[in-house]
Amino acid sequence: MVRVCFVCLGNICRSPTAEGVMRHLVAREGLSDRIEVDSAGTIAYHAGEPPDARSRAAARGRGIELNGRSRRFRDADWERFDYVIAMDHENHRDLSRMAPNGARHKLSLLLRFDPGSPDDAPVPDPYYGSGDGFERVLDLCEAGCRGLLAHIRREHGL
Repeated sequence: MVRVCFVCLGNICRSPTAEGVMRHLVAREGLSDRIEVDSAGTIAYHAGEPPDARSRAAARGRGIELNGRSRRFRDADWERFDYVIAMDHENHRDLSRMAPNGARHKLSLLLRFDPGSPDDAPVPDPYYGSGDGFERVLDLCEAGCRGLLAHIRREHGL
């Protein structure tokens, strides 16, 4: 089993969107029994809350369900997950500080896996924005998750 955890700040917009997109892609490829997907936040401010309604609505428009509840990324997650995928530089920095010795290799930015994006490109936080920010996050998550899934398939022979 390959385990992936997407991480943003509060775990209500970007990381649950990436989780939902990845679950959708994994299911479509018939790999749900081989790849486990989760998400978390670097803070616990929204712990127990569902994903933001705007994220859910945008995803639903593409046939993707965003389920689950917000939770904070825990120390034990470093051991549980093979891939810890940060949405932006701040999350990456915070996770890097939390990572125990020998676990930093699991950490990367999502868009590193999108060949059409610069390796250090962030997924912007749409929470305080307006307009199509949630659609843009979906576009970026779809591109990054397609690349991540291709990477996992190559690296793990799936």
